[in-house]
Amino acid sequence: MTGPAVVMDDVAQAVDDIIARIGKSLVVGLPLGLGKPVELVNALYARATQDSSLQLKILTALSLEKPTGGSAIESAFLKPFVGRVFGGVPQLDVIADLRANRLPANVQVCEFFFRPGAFMDNAHAQQHYISSNYTHAARDVFNHGCNVVAQMVCQRETPEGTRYSLSCNPDTPPELVDMLRASGRPHVVVGVVNQNLPFMFNDAEVGPEAFHIVVDHARYTTPLFSNPKLGVTTPDYLIGLHASTLIKDGGTLQLGIGALGDAIVYAAQLRHARNADYLRVLGDCGILANSGELIKDLGGTEPFAQGLYGATEMFVDGYLHLLRSGILKRRVHDFWALQQLVNEGRCDPDHVTPQVLDDLASLGVRVIRGADFKVLQHHGLFNDETGYDEGHIIAPDGTRVIANVADPHARQVMADQCLGQRLRNGIVLHGGFFLGPLDFYEGLRRMPEDQARQICMTGVSKINQLDRNPRLYRQQRVHARFMNTGIMATLSGAVCSDGLDDLRVVSGVGGQYNFVAMAHELPTGRSILMVRAVRDKGGKAGPSSNIVFNYGHTTIPRHLRDIVITEYGIADLRSRTDAEVIKALLNIADSRFQDGLMAAAKHAGKLEPGYQIPDAFRHNLPERLERQLAGFKRQQLFPDFPFGTDLKDEEVMLGKVLKAVKKRADTTPKWQLAWAALRPGASNIPPSARPYLDWLALAHPRTLQDRVARALVVQALKDHP
Repeated sequence: MTGPAVVMDDVAQAVDDIIARIGKSLVVGLPLGLGKPVELVNALYARATQDSSLQLKILTALSLEKPTGGSAIESAFLKPFVGRVFGGVPQLDVIADLRANRLPANVQVCEFFFRPGAFMDNAHAQQHYISSNYTHAARDVFNHGCNVVAQMVCQRETPEGTRYSLSCNPDTPPELVDMLRASGRPHVVVGVVNQNLPFMFNDAEVGPEAFHIVVDHARYTTPLFSNPKLGVTTPDYLIGLHASTLIKDGGTLQLGIGALGDAIVYAAQLRHARNADYLRVLGDCGILANSGELIKDLGGTEPFAQGLYGATEMFVDGYLHLLRSGILKRRVHDFWALQQLVNEGRCDPDHVTPQVLDDLASLGVRVIRGADFKVLQHHGLFNDETGYDEGHIIAPDGTRVIANVADPHARQVMADQCLGQRLRNGIVLHGGFFLGPLDFYEGLRRMPEDQARQICMTGVSKINQLDRNPRLYRQQRVHARFMNTGIMATLSGAVCSDGLDDLRVVSGVGGQYNFVAMAHELPTGRSILMVRAVRDKGGKAGPSSNIVFNYGHTTIPRHLRDIVITEYGIADLRSRTDAEVIKALLNIADSRFQDGLMAAAKHAGKLEPGYQIPDAFRHNLPERLERQLAGFKRQQLFPDFPFGTDLKDEEVMLGKVLKAVKKRADTTPKWQLAWAALRPGASNIPPSARPYLDWLALAHPRTLQDRVARALVVQALKDHP
């Protein structure tokens, strides 16, 4: 930018200014997830609906919507929860109209990542989806002609003036802005201030010159969209337990959102704080017996003495729990040789000695350039009293020596006067964007500044690949465990995570491919894809296997196969033959489907005819998992909501009731349902059930369908006292 932003207090005025600068063909790039400036987007969309000559194209990802029920009963159930948790949160009008299929002809919405399952049957969304790796998102948005970049920000006043934070989304917008500047394309960068955003420092902090327009008024400091916690099931916990054993102390961790991420964090905390219980669980569940050698080679079961460092595109609240537990504590530094010395134990971060100069020279670092000096001083290797000028180090007493640690005189001056006492400004987590429950945002807002500065929200190009600085990132990301979720795994080791074989998109590639490919490039890195072995959506079809012989859509190709985990175990697929891969995956498949999968592999000539699955893996059934954890749950381990929930107790209970209702409705003949609702005495409602029927608007049913629903709810309430 050529100067500080124009500050205004109304989004309608900002729309006027944008059109005056750019014209009536607006291609707007928005951050994914939380960072969308909803009021500005709504004002742009309103202008487009009023003026058909204005062409509006919105490019973004992960558009957030308040939860709604799939039926009148579910909507009634959710109403108090939505009002309590999402009250005052602004909603995107353009997404509501997209969902209702009423977008005007002059408006397009293109996303590169959907909220999972949100737009499966929406033609506009499916047709305008952009399939893109996260690291290519800025490029692809630019290539669509983007000329407006807008996002939600927060600000604070400092002695140096007003400073802004990109907070939850420094992931792709800065890269996109750099492309626009370099291209010379006319464009506008807009920030809308919401002071409920946590102020994040480091790469997320910018000055007023980063924007053309800043909209700042208290009316835009609205509640943040939250992602409430879902319950963690027994299969989720078993996957989390297996995954936790592959985490190397002193290593690097990448996690995703949802129940599986929570399960991993809970298991890691159990490993760290209640190690005897953890080992007992691993033993009783057969994890040590089935995967002991792999755990010994790749991970561990001991508490985290050195701790972990996080390198993750999505900063989820689980990392905050790991930080508070003393697990997320390994700090990294932005100079490759210094980081290597720390990794090798040759530089104690808490006690810097002159030996570090000899060790730097032994790694080939001799001449210290100005940019390197700045980084090394930032991290405390050189004290604040030392200066740098045109290839020379200026010692605190004014002595000027060549900036070369291989020069004996210069090295002696540096050793005597210039070194700091300890390293500083280390980073425990690099993240691209964040989204989570309300207490996560509150925890970030209340975090002391010195601790908040240990978290670096930054560009996705810095996190999801090695390209920007391979030598540094290889040193920072030692023993990396990149943990992501898949929908299905084929017997070839390919994984489907984002779409179906009928070309419909479930979510998006996001950064999954990036992390898998990076794991293969890092000497000690591993990709871990977690797939629930079985899914059961109810209905007459019953359960089906997520380990399949083959599938017509692939997110991660077979040649990048690595580690796959289901609730039944760990399959190490790296460097294995096709037959070995098939055998490993059969071992972690649900036993109800193992024979069919094995027969298909034999028919294709990929397994020897006489092969049989070992007896140890022939009892992979959900009821066995429930038995394995039942005793531990009675000891208050493995709760439904390990990190709390925004749901009240009665909402949790009624949610379980409605699941039971749906399952029974899907599996019971309609005539039986009707008879249950119409039989004599069906209208005699127990007093204890009446408040719940009032809640669900079923107290006075008008239709046969309502009467069936009431009968099912009453029965389910009896079954779930």
